[in-house]
Formats: sequence, structure tokens, C-alpha cells
Amino acid sequence: MARKRQIGTPEGDEKQLAILDAAAETFMRMGYAATSLDDISDQYGATKGIIYYHFRNKVTLFFAVLRRAMELTRAAIEPHALTEDSARIRLMKMAEAHTLLMMEHLPYLRVSGLGAQMHMSGRTSESEREEMKIITQMRDANENLYIQVLEDGLKNKEFREMDVRVSVKPLLGALNWTSRWYQPREGETRSQREKLAREISLFAVHAFLPNPTLNKSDEK
Repeated sequence: MARKRQIGTPEGDEKQLAILDAAAETFMRMGYAATSLDDISDQYGATKGIIYYHFRNKVTLFFAVLRRAMELTRAAIEPHALTEDSARIRLMKMAEAHTLLMMEHLPYLRVSGLGAQMHMSGRTSESEREEMKIITQMRDANENLYIQVLEDGLKNKEFREMDVRVSVKPLLGALNWTSRWYQPREGETRSQREKLAREISLFAVHAFLPNPTLNKSDEK
């Protein structure tokens, strides 16, 4: 009998990535509880046996989708976080890439929110909690890339005074919320998505720029 894949993201295997694409689309459309492996195999366009060959069960597949979402996010933002650009430019490029990722891989990023809801609900097994711990660590590592850029901007006086670890939360909330409200339009082009992502990134960066008209009395 073929050995079943462990939970994880099968980078480099086109067939397994295609199964994950189908799973993400189905979980997004139907929700985790209502989705069966039959639904996923129908979306993929193959027998359920093909799904079982690569993934042990629905739970395994679900966590593989969550991991893929975290990996896609890191791949989108990390190259911009590590450049020699100013903190302002790095943050803008990270936010733009992050938002564009939301639009172009919408099923993964929307399903990622389902994973968080499952974890917060407490209706999980011990093994599922362990998997969520790994996903959370991946999410935190992505968040830390933003924290480092914000700290650099604060130190260089590119950004206003702030508590970075508090301020990063609404920043990520604004970016990640794109996966909730965004809906692709018929005939929409990549350049249109890029324009939208740029608009959102400018909004995000402007929240951190110093405001010369703000004084201490305004903050009270």
C-alpha cells in the first residue's frame, strides 16, 4: 500500500499542489464542516483515490492548505522586507505584495481565516491543536517581518512614535481583511488588481508616517 503523505505543503509537486488548489477552492466555497473528500475530488476532476494517495484524510488536507497559505504569504513579503530600501518603501512594497497575494490566491487566504476560527472555537483534537501551533508559529514569523520593518522605521524616524507590537495588529488586520471583502470581477486584469493593491498599501503606510500637525495635546 502506498505510504500516505504527512501534513504539510508539497512544494514542487504539481499534482499535489493542484489537489491543494482544489481543496482550498472547495473549503472556501462550502466551509470546512460541509466539505467532503468527494467534493474536493469533484473540484479536482479525479477519483477520491487520488486524493487519498497523497493526503491521509480531510484534516490532513485542510492543514496542508493552511500551511500553504502561510508559505505563500512569506514568499510574497520576505523579499521586500530584506532589501536595503528605506523602511517606508519596504513597508509599502510588503503591503502591496501581501494585498495582491490575497486577490490572486483568494481561496487559500480566506480558508486561512477558517483555520483561525477553528482554533479559537476550541473544537479541536490534540493533534489538530499541535498542527495549529505550527501554523501559528509560521504566522508569527510572517508578522515579525513587519515588526522588524516598523522598528527600523521608528528608529530612523521615518515613522511616528508607536508601540510597534500593538500597531502591527491593525496593519495586518487591514491587509488580511482583503480576503473577506474582495471579489474578482469579470474581465478584471492583473493591472487593475495591482492598482487596487497599491492603493491599499499607500493607505497602510500613511497610517505610520509622522504627522507634523499632531502635538501632545491632540493625543490626550
